[in-house]
Amino acid sequence: QQYYIATKSSPADDRARVLKYGGLFSVFDRVGDIQTSGLGEQGLFFQGTRHLSELLLRLWDARPLPLSSTIETNNFLFTADLTNLDVSHLDGVAIPRGTLHLQRSKFLWHDVCYEEFAFVNYGLSPLLLPFSMTFGADFADIFEVRGMHRQKKGQRLEDQVEKDLVLLSYEGLDNTIRQTRIQCDPVPETISASELQFEVHLQPRQKAIFHLAISCDSRAVHDSIGYCSAIVSARGEHKTAVETFPLIYSSNSRFSDWIRRSVADVQMMMIGNPEVNYPYAGVPWFSTVFGRDGIITALEMLWLSPWIAKGVLQYLAGTQAKEFNLAIEAEPGKILHEMRSGEMAALGEVPFGRYYGSVDATPLFIVLAGSYYERTGDREFLQQLWPHIELALQWVNKFGDMDGDGFVEYAQRSSKGLVQQGWKDSNDSVFHADGTLAEAPIALCEVQGYVYAAKLAAARLSEMLGDKEKCSALESEAEKLRVNFEEAFWCDDLSTYALALDGHKKRCRVRTSNAGHCLYAGIASSDRARLVAETLLGSDSFSGWGVRTVAAGQARYNPLSYHNGSIWPHDNSIVASGLAKYECKDMAGRILLGLLDASRWADLGRLPELFCGLDRRRGEGPTLYPVACSPQAWAAGAVFLLVQACLGVSIQGASSRILFDRPYLPEGIPQLWIKGLHTSKGSVDVFFERRNDAVRVEVTDQQGEIEVVATPSAGRSTTLRIL
Repeated sequence: QQYYIATKSSPADDRARVLKYGGLFSVFDRVGDIQTSGLGEQGLFFQGTRHLSELLLRLWDARPLPLSSTIETNNFLFTADLTNLDVSHLDGVAIPRGTLHLQRSKFLWHDVCYEEFAFVNYGLSPLLLPFSMTFGADFADIFEVRGMHRQKKGQRLEDQVEKDLVLLSYEGLDNTIRQTRIQCDPVPETISASELQFEVHLQPRQKAIFHLAISCDSRAVHDSIGYCSAIVSARGEHKTAVETFPLIYSSNSRFSDWIRRSVADVQMMMIGNPEVNYPYAGVPWFSTVFGRDGIITALEMLWLSPWIAKGVLQYLAGTQAKEFNLAIEAEPGKILHEMRSGEMAALGEVPFGRYYGSVDATPLFIVLAGSYYERTGDREFLQQLWPHIELALQWVNKFGDMDGDGFVEYAQRSSKGLVQQGWKDSNDSVFHADGTLAEAPIALCEVQGYVYAAKLAAARLSEMLGDKEKCSALESEAEKLRVNFEEAFWCDDLSTYALALDGHKKRCRVRTSNAGHCLYAGIASSDRARLVAETLLGSDSFSGWGVRTVAAGQARYNPLSYHNGSIWPHDNSIVASGLAKYECKDMAGRILLGLLDASRWADLGRLPELFCGLDRRRGEGPTLYPVACSPQAWAAGAVFLLVQACLGVSIQGASSRILFDRPYLPEGIPQLWIKGLHTSKGSVDVFFERRNDAVRVEVTDQQGEIEVVATPSAGRSTTLRIL
């Protein structure tokens, strides 16, 4: 063909695809391959170790040409449509591109990665297709993949090769044997410890199917049930899990898409985990239990899915520190920060096997417990949890307040631990107006807010359990903290609260998003809250996509950094919730719309862990942060806290009462439906419609005895019933 455009190589594409099930997750390219190039983060990972570091498909000894690839909205199945490049012979094209169609599919289930290759010959002549899979396993610890260097490593054991399987093994310095088992069906023409080679004879329109099963659990009994049986069982499990979530959708299709993806992402971070109903933090770097992340995700999802909060509370109560261990920053009553199971964690090369270096997880644990009871009225569970709440309170008052000044602060206790122990845990995230780093011990502004909210929550729980004296004492402690906080942290010339107090009680006079968390906790006075709100939505803090972690113009502001000017969806949802509590719902709506617009540009409509804080530019999407986790549980949960904030949703489980306090919908979301919003006594379907500056609320269906109340902007509440 005189003007034929030859295709000699597959185009480059650095967009990663992610699958996760329990302790197994995979990061791969849009073809489905695992490559060693780029950032080097691709692989098949199991319990903190990379079990497959390379997996490359070749057709006629060349990479296939990608047509399209995606992951189902429920995050279950990856599918790529591929075809052949031009296959040359002598001086001509023997097999034109597009002759062969390959549909490649993969999913994870029960510690196994299942792959299917379905070939169809659309040519007019028979094809003899040679295709191969090259693979390798470096058994690198996740911290090695992140960039840490180890002086010594374990050893690779002898590879085992049989007619239809390969077993790759590694014995770590922790004396644990880790294995990757690759089984293929049908039997390949040639098999070795690094490659599978097949030949496929295809008549015109003929289809041929091949399967791979890649297992990472050396303790598992390998009686493969096969791809077809596995996919049926796995789909059933996914379907059951998704059906537990209420349905939210809007007349704005992009908003509905964001909601669907977010539900699926939260579900993916939980399904298959041995810790029941506990969302792992994020893929790839944090696919494990994190205390703070789990608590905040549970708070974001609480009004919709209270069982997540219960799962998080149960697990964190069971791992609460009982004794001192400074190597892992443990103190009696302290709540877990992070749990790891890789080789480096087992050997203590990193302290994160069971690590307690966070200052905020413990008060947030109490906040979640109080919020869970309010949402569910589950008195029996709270009675079981109460000893752990008391231990947490003791930590706050005794070990959290190092110098007895009434503020909770932190200082690094382990040389291998985190220097900064708030949610912004980069080494340079806490600083003074001139850019100098704050000296420990450090009292963060938002942590004082969390402690204030924790003491009020514990007071309400004490009253529920019949201890009025303790209730009164906790309320007095909270009020004293509030008064002292206002005096110590307020910066009148900045119209916001100081980021922190350093070890000399000197204010870190920096405008940050941390102050928005103080609004969420309710510790701010009403007049100062309004000033904080205006500061957060000012042009130096609000980029157009969201609120920056650090405002432009501050000494260490860098919109490309991890914590000093970037934009985090979960951070913005907490800020928006705080704004709504102080009657600034229009500002909360601006944040919602900014993140909604950002989701339009995100791959698969999924908001990542963070993105860069550069100013929004017309016709362009937000600038991506190169090593952000995606998905990230609390980023996925952000949209639900944003919706709760705008609608003013609160659910009183004990009385089975649902309140919508002065509901607000931003202009971009004219109509919204929530179906299956439940209490212990039933469920309701609710419809919201924006009418000028007001929102009409209508109950469209109701099952059981539930009181639904709406309070319009005028302030008079109305009980809603189906007409």
